[in-house]
Amino acid sequence: MGIDVGGTYTKAVAIDNLTHEIIGKSSVKTTHDDPRGVAAGVVKSFVNCLKENHIRAEDVIFVAHSTTQATNALIEGDVANVGVIGMAKGGVEGFLAKKQTHLDDIDLGNRKKIKILNRFLNTKKLTKETAQKTVEDLRKEGAQVIVSSMAFGVDDCGPEKMVCEAAKEQNVPTTMASDITKLYGLTRRTRTAAINASILPKMLDTANSTEAAVREAGVQVPLMIMRGDGGVMEIKEMKKRPILTMLSGPAASVMGALLYLRASNGVYFEVGGTTTNIGVIKNGRPAIDYSIVGGHPTYVSSLDVRVLGVAGGSMVRADKNGVVDVGPRSAHIAGMDYSIFKQPEEIVDPKIEFFSPKPGDPADYVAVRLASGERVAITNTCAANVLGLVKPEDFSYGNPEASRKAIQALADYCGTTVDDIANQIMEKSYSKIAPVILELAQKYKLEKDQISLVGVGGGASVLIVYFARKMGLKYNIPKNAEVISSIGVALSMVRDVVERIIPSPTKDDIRSIKKEAMNKAVESGASPDSVEIHIEIDSQTSKVTAIATGSTEVKTTDLLQKCSEEEARELAAADLRLSRNEVRLLEKTEHFFVFGGKAEQAGQAVPIRIVDSKGFIKVQRGYAMAVKAKVKDYQREVKRLWEDMAVYQSEMIARPDYYLCIGPRVMDFSATEFNQISLLMEIETSAMDPEDDVIVVAANMKQT
Repeated sequence: MGIDVGGTYTKAVAIDNLTHEIIGKSSVKTTHDDPRGVAAGVVKSFVNCLKENHIRAEDVIFVAHSTTQATNALIEGDVANVGVIGMAKGGVEGFLAKKQTHLDDIDLGNRKKIKILNRFLNTKKLTKETAQKTVEDLRKEGAQVIVSSMAFGVDDCGPEKMVCEAAKEQNVPTTMASDITKLYGLTRRTRTAAINASILPKMLDTANSTEAAVREAGVQVPLMIMRGDGGVMEIKEMKKRPILTMLSGPAASVMGALLYLRASNGVYFEVGGTTTNIGVIKNGRPAIDYSIVGGHPTYVSSLDVRVLGVAGGSMVRADKNGVVDVGPRSAHIAGMDYSIFKQPEEIVDPKIEFFSPKPGDPADYVAVRLASGERVAITNTCAANVLGLVKPEDFSYGNPEASRKAIQALADYCGTTVDDIANQIMEKSYSKIAPVILELAQKYKLEKDQISLVGVGGGASVLIVYFARKMGLKYNIPKNAEVISSIGVALSMVRDVVERIIPSPTKDDIRSIKKEAMNKAVESGASPDSVEIHIEIDSQTSKVTAIATGSTEVKTTDLLQKCSEEEARELAAADLRLSRNEVRLLEKTEHFFVFGGKAEQAGQAVPIRIVDSKGFIKVQRGYAMAVKAKVKDYQREVKRLWEDMAVYQSEMIARPDYYLCIGPRVMDFSATEFNQISLLMEIETSAMDPEDDVIVVAANMKQT
């Protein structure tokens, strides 16, 4: 079962573990004003879904929910006062650390802030008694939570633990900076820990009440919580690191979309009533970046999402010359219905009125006053329905004739036609969102022929059809798009990340960080035998990242049918936008097909698609070469392609990215130094039989 907490509704879905069919849905209004907060809605939707669909509590094997609470607490300033205890040895180290751990109040915007109280301890003089007294002094000054942060605490966290124990003895919630991240950067690490600590009391209350209510409903399996980076973790882990749940709503929708998306690269839209979240899927994984809180970068990894105030319910602003803007205010904020969801006979004697939805807003927002006295809004959803972009089977389909009558009033005022006004509305929305798509595509180096737009959320069809046509891109709206977030929560994998600064990492360093990532994933609820670990090395910063993903003890059944070589060829041809005859099979194994366009001459790089045996396009690249080799020989091919696929630019050499098709896995590798690429590959292939087949694909940006 998956539960998604949205701004307006909390939705639960029940999914059959064997067939992946949705066997139940339930929706309740999000309980912002309940004494238990959004937890009340989580439990209500969960219990309703059980009762309405005759599901026995003992048959539930997995429960997870996304939560907006961490994000909302920070936006609304519903945070605790934080006592920060910085620590270091004496001398220059102590002088610098005292300055770096001394935080100012953290501005959250909207005149809200996290109040910080600072103390500093010399670790050479640290005792249990001094730790207890420091915590006590901070409490007397108003600190409600404690952070312990020590210079080089990522290497030795003993003093941080001593302070943590002292706080626990006084029943004060606490965060150790080294628990949040293993990266150096004392100020940023301390600030991240302070933000985490500030939401601890609120999140602990919610977590405890949600867990208790789920237990009362008779469900005994661990309660999982969605992380902002697209994974889930057990609620006991969330109680330590609630900051990891930031942006878990958009993360849930992305993970749901990935279940239906057969392509590995795309730009996704989560279109709600008020906002649209936009992000990138690359190589089958959502793009991740560090979160920014109050203008301050943190060490919290979450989806790299752009949030725009233009969505399905965004209202129109206009003057005599036509549409001035669309959004950011929505019909929900103004307390009005969309004209599209009215009956034509209700739209009687429509007249245009201009107003400000909220004090301080522009006074040119459009409302349509009806003969009944009711006011309705003209929105993106109304315009898209009028233009025939929304189909009857879509969640956002309404009554186009009702909207035509409402929009006619604005068209008459502006001296134009209904279709022209509808097109102006869509064009204004497009002008806001298209630059964001292009900026994300450039940031993550998505070539245009690889981009597929994926629409999720109830308003997906409102925007994506128009945008895809304008940009000449493919698009896809998954089945059950309106509850895709809840599906994503229900079927998400456990995920955990370990990051360390390691100059010139050795095999032992890589094995150590892999082991640590494995252990963290298991602690978060993953079954050990299901965990896979992806390693990334950033040569410029010496940062080594281990990303561990795995399923819970109940592993979902993979029922997808195997596809034949010809079916895989059809999929690759469609994605490459070539005819079936223009696509050739470059290499294949039991688990993968590698297709490419026809080369003008032998040994030339071509656009390629790696398709797995279930018909999912795992890799899309516009300029690549592929070769199959035995494990004992593949490094020779890797070295050759390192040179053959290099792109020489004015001031640098762009080296290729690599993909290895190893058994049923396709693994990606990138680095600027050959020895690092070689090291990572060797670790992954060391346990394989020397006679096993490996497909090596090297890809780069095409030289222009």
